[in-house]
Amino acid sequence: MADLPIPLDADLTARLGNVLDIEGKIPRALEALGPVSDRDVLLVDGLEGGRARQLGELGARVTAVGPPPLDDIAEASVDVLVSQWTAFRGADPSEVAEASRVLRPGGRLLVVHDYGRDDISRILGDRPEYDTWSRRDGPFLRSGFRIRVIHCWWTFGTIEEARTFLVDAFGDAGAVVGEGLTRPRLSYNIAVYHRTFGASTTG
Repeated sequence: MADLPIPLDADLTARLGNVLDIEGKIPRALEALGPVSDRDVLLVDGLEGGRARQLGELGARVTAVGPPPLDDIAEASVDVLVSQWTAFRGADPSEVAEASRVLRPGGRLLVVHDYGRDDISRILGDRPEYDTWSRRDGPFLRSGFRIRVIHCWWTFGTIEEARTFLVDAFGDAGAVVGEGLTRPRLSYNIAVYHRTFGASTTG
């Protein structure tokens, strides 16, 4: 899975990679919530994209794997499990149980999903992650997770560059959002649902 839950061709993915979260808020949040530095980190569905590199730059010992199940991962072998977009959708109980199995005592599960309430959600339309998932009675918070919302941006050089990308990537829906731009960036909010498993060995 790439670093976005949006299927784009290689050219568009490369263009977006140059403008998405150029401030590095997402990896910094993962470090703050983990931390990941000097820890064994399992990146679920992270075989594509740059997240493994970002985590490595923070000092993590990263193993990137495909989506669950995590049958090949040994029990209690991971300090932090980071998942992006395709897994742990709605805090799937079987996947949460798998996370509990592979995490060491005090291990951290960090689940990255879109949060919505931003420019990008206006393009992509209704999704459960924009509504029920972040509610107090939603699947994550009632399952013991907390939520950290990260306010990111897609930052382009000019408004025209942003509009051209939106049309190329999303057609009419992108054009509508592009027409309303007053500056060359789009708001993009990320939710990191986070939870600790087991008793901490460090107090």
